[in-house]
Amino acid sequence: MLVETSIENLIEEIEKRPALYKKQLKEYSDINLKKKLWEEVCEVVISDWNELGAQEKTKQEEIVPQYDNETYFGHFRISRHVSTMIAHLYRNSNYFKNNKYGQFGQIPADDQIIIFMWFVGYQIASFRDVADRFNITLSSLHRIIERVTYFLSNYSPQIIKWPNNEQKRESEKAFRENGFPMAIGAIDGCHIKIYKPDKDPDSYINRKGYYSIQMQVVCDHKNKIIDFFAGYPGPVHDSRVFRNSPLCNSLQAKCGSYFLLGDSGYPLQNNLMTLFKDRGQLTRRQMKYNLKLSQNRYRIEHCFGILKQKFRQLYHLKFRNIVKIVHFMRACCVLYNIALDDNFLELLDETPPPTQGVMEVMEEEDIVDDYNAKIIRDTIVAEHFI
Repeated sequence: MLVETSIENLIEEIEKRPALYKKQLKEYSDINLKKKLWEEVCEVVISDWNELGAQEKTKQEEIVPQYDNETYFGHFRISRHVSTMIAHLYRNSNYFKNNKYGQFGQIPADDQIIIFMWFVGYQIASFRDVADRFNITLSSLHRIIERVTYFLSNYSPQIIKWPNNEQKRESEKAFRENGFPMAIGAIDGCHIKIYKPDKDPDSYINRKGYYSIQMQVVCDHKNKIIDFFAGYPGPVHDSRVFRNSPLCNSLQAKCGSYFLLGDSGYPLQNNLMTLFKDRGQLTRRQMKYNLKLSQNRYRIEHCFGILKQKFRQLYHLKFRNIVKIVHFMRACCVLYNIALDDNFLELLDETPPPTQGVMEVMEEEDIVDDYNAKIIRDTIVAEHFI
């Protein structure tokens, strides 16, 4: 006998069989027999699914195993071994459900991951396109996207981590060799275009006139994401997002004697070095400082570029619930870190669409620079930028 939770999975398929439904409805007009009606109709649908599966294997079962590594990477945006590793973790998590009822419960973890990756990797892929490609129902696709999204998002503490002391020294060495000592990372904000949110939509319209949500990221010298914060509406300035992020209050404890590099949209702090404002009166040393900071801060823009090229749904998310959007963004950052060694840019043949406002120009807020931080910055200029 089918459990009630399985009925929801089959409604879409049942509606495709109106003749069957009407016949059963006449036979069981008594409301007390409604459950029996659904059970019998669902049994027919499941029988059809099983017969279809016996006649023709699904695309991923038949074709995907034949892909060479480059083709696999081009379709799913991650290498085969990374996909297998993620599927193993997902299979052993509470988010993966495997049962005999309904189509969703019969989709293996490996297939759910590649279905999710296909959706994430293509900007123009609609839900219907993805469902048709993998021969699954829309309801199954939505469940896969939701479960894999929350699995990856909640796995983020193991993947998106602040560097330990040894890793900080390694990052500082890399930044120093590139002309900027004592830095261990770069920070910036990124706009993610979204559909009209289901709550308070007007607050998410940015100055360019479209709905967006802010994503603040810190990356190290290897472009690895070491801090993630998202959720603020697009019109909110970078400095306000930073002030309200957990990182702001913990920055001194996390950085110690090191600091991050930010643009002029961030406040100058002891552990956050920013550009000198150029009003035509900068000294040669200050200009050299600005040049080197900009060259090293470019890592974060490069990080955003790779992130969006890999996971192109981030160019325009198809969700309306802000909580789900934030989880999806975090899930993409987790995937990005896991697959960081995949040499994505070298394997990418196609030209990605232009980046949508990695750093959108916004009206400046009254950003107050810390007095002690000004002294630290002047000391850095005097000692290192001759």
